[in-house]
Parts: sequence; C-alpha cells; structure tokens
Amino acid sequence: MAYTLDLSAKPAASAKVNITGLTRDGLIAALKESGVVEERKAKMRAQQIWRWVHHYGFTDFDKMTDIGKDQRGPLAEKFTLARPEVVERQVSKDGTRKWLIRMAPGIEVETVYIPDVGRSGALCVSSQVGCTLNCSFCHTGTQRLVRNLTAAEIVAQVQVARDDLGEWPSPKEDRRLSNIVFMGMGEPLYNLDNVADAIDIISDNEGIAISRRRITVSTSGVVPELDALGKRTAAMLAISLHATHDELRDVLVPINKKYPLKDLMAAIRAYPDLSNARRVTFEYVMLKGVNDSPAEARELIRLIKGIPAKINLIPFNPWPGTDYQCSDWRTIEAFAAILNKAGYASPIRTPRGRDILAACGQLKSESEKVRASVLRKAQVEGLASDESETPQNETDGVETELPYGHLASGM
Repeated sequence: MAYTLDLSAKPAASAKVNITGLTRDGLIAALKESGVVEERKAKMRAQQIWRWVHHYGFTDFDKMTDIGKDQRGPLAEKFTLARPEVVERQVSKDGTRKWLIRMAPGIEVETVYIPDVGRSGALCVSSQVGCTLNCSFCHTGTQRLVRNLTAAEIVAQVQVARDDLGEWPSPKEDRRLSNIVFMGMGEPLYNLDNVADAIDIISDNEGIAISRRRITVSTSGVVPELDALGKRTAAMLAISLHATHDELRDVLVPINKKYPLKDLMAAIRAYPDLSNARRVTFEYVMLKGVNDSPAEARELIRLIKGIPAKINLIPFNPWPGTDYQCSDWRTIEAFAAILNKAGYASPIRTPRGRDILAACGQLKSESEKVRASVLRKAQVEGLASDESETPQNETDGVETELPYGHLASGM
C-alpha cells in the first residue's frame, strides 16, 4: 500500500459508484457486488462497459447497445458516468486550452492542454486540491490542502479535455492529446494509490490508450515512494529540483529537509527501468541571484552525473508577496549553454497560452476568496501593465507564470 498523505476532508459520499475511476478489476468486482450482473457474466459486462466509457466516451448507459435494455436501467441506478462541471473554459490564440473543473462543491482544479508538445499535445492534470509542500517560489503551494483527488476525478480531467478536443472514440493516429503530465496542483506521490489507478485506466489499450511512456509524473522528492511509482505505473519521472545543495533546497523545496539530496539522488538512480530511452526530467526554476550562476550549472552537472536525464529550465515570474525575481534572459541562456556543452538537453520554456493565463496555477489558489472572473480581469490588467513597462528583449521567450512551466519544453 502506498504512502498516501491525507490531512484533508474526504470526497463527498455518493449513492452511486463512479465507474470512471474503477480499474478493470475494480469494475468487475463492483458489478458483482451490485447485484445487477450475474457473477459469471461480470467479466464480459465489464469489458463492454469499459469500451463504451473509455474508448467511445459515453456517459449514458442507454446508448450501450450491446447491453440488454433490461440491465441498462438497473446499471444507471447503481452507477454514474457523469462528467464534473466545467466552470470555465478558455482558449488561447496559440491553441492552448484551460478548464476550471468543479469536482464537487468547493472542489475545483485547473487542467491545461498545450498543443504541439510531445507527439501532438500534452494535458497537465492535478492530483490534489491544494498542496502541503510550501515550496517558497510557488504560489500554488500557498493554498492549503483541501483533499486528494480520487482516481475518477483524475481520469475525468482527461475525459473533459477529450470531450472538448473531439477525441472520441480513441484515435489510433493523428491524436491531438498524446501526452499526460502530472504537473498540476498537488504532490502526486502523496496520492499514489489514486494516481496509479488513474494511470492504469488512462493507459489501457482498449480505452483512452495513452502509452505509459507518454505519461510523466512530477514529484518534489517523496523518496520512499519513487520505487513504488516506477514499479506500479512505469511512468516517466520528473523531479522538481531547483537547487544543487541542501542548504538552498531546504528553503526552496522544504521537503528536502526530510529527504535530502543524497537520498533523493540515490532513489532516482535506482528508479525502475531508467535508461537513455526513459530519461529523468529535472525541473529547474531560474531565480535571479539565487540558483542561476555558472557555478550552479556546473554543480548541477556534477549532481546528476551518470543519470540519463534532461533539464527543463523554467523562467520564474514573481507573484504578489514573493521576493524572488526571474533570472535575466542572458543568464538563463548562459546556464543552458553550460548544460548543453556537457551533453544534457536543457530546453528553456517558451510562452504558451499567455493571453488566457494558461500557465497559471494562481487562479484556483485565489478563487476561494475571489470570483474567478474578477480575479482574471485583475490579472490581465496587471499583466498588460507589466508588459508596457518591460523592454521587449527582456521578455522574449519567457512566459509569465510558473506552475505549468514544465509543459512547453518537449516531453
């Protein structure tokens, strides 16, 4: 059993079981327990329902034509296929899409689709509402943990995106959504049971069918769960690193006090099936005068020596109340050049969805106190003001927000 942190309120109990979050075995068991399906037919019926739900995207039992009419009603009484509410949908001029999704009263998450990332496009999903990590550079971390998302709520983010993209039934070719990244709100390894179940569902070849090699899980370094993540999910690993020595990382990523770099790096080196074809992605936010010197770049190379890896360099955007500043663009390029010379791919994030604040993890963190529409108007006005006062050569190639910055640099 994985170590699942839950200091939070539980999801609201429902009279109906949500099939979306059930693995194949879970669905078979639920059908047997429901009394609607004979035990000897449960496996066959689960196969039928699975394809209707996860391959065709159906939300209505009455449309499942290979299931007898006498069973569709009883199934609908015991189970639900309903999507969560899309509170807000925005589309950028560059094709980036963002949805604010309400899972339950007071339970909202943002999900972002960015085209032309990975093979075709990447979807950034959340694993928790809020966060407990309190990374000092991250605004999302200032929001209290509300609760873990269920497997159904994680999978629902993918379903909502595919509804909007028109990707039902699951295409074999010319996908618009080819990659999933757990880089949204929350620490996935503090909700590993639900994350693992969701990955099982998303990657199933007879359903949504996104390869596990195109699913990336980002963690701040919950060392005891790294091996379990690899063995249970076979997902690609991303590490929210941001510093090359413990003294600084203790400040930037406080979980480092519990799991210092020595332990973290040992666990990464032991990650199952690590190879040049399955490289670790190290995420490194560029903070002016903090972690962006040539000496830090060389220390980063020393730290990850021998690990098949690439480094995503993430320009930082200050948010209200922070003392951090983004590194100068020339500094970021110089940092990347040192890494590239050592043989490490080190892409710098490029702007995507800037006009709709699609890289922003701040909207939900403030929406507990301010209506989303009011907040967004204030942010847009502030962004316009900032741009009018900033020389163009200082902003070229730099996006304005941090939390989804891992996406645009190639999966």
